[in-house]
Amino acid sequence: MREYIKERALKAGEYIVETNKTVRDIAKEFGISKSTVHKDLTERLPDLNPELSARVEHILHYHKSIRHLRGGEATKEKWRSAN
Repeated sequence: MREYIKERALKAGEYIVETNKTVRDIAKEFGISKSTVHKDLTERLPDLNPELSARVEHILHYHKSIRHLRGGEATKEKWRSAN
């Protein structure tokens, strides 16, 4: 794995732990795709830093467990602003 990819994965992992932001938010901030962020956090990070990876995995599971609530709120707001 190239050095810049290792650094990017570690920075993304540290960033998600510090800010608790979503994969989509991190992708925007880093200027890379959501798929790349997800691959960095789920596939590359465990090999580089298992402890950080465990904390990141916990955050990703939390975001996945509440995504239906976020979607409902977004739809509700969309219809509220349309009327």
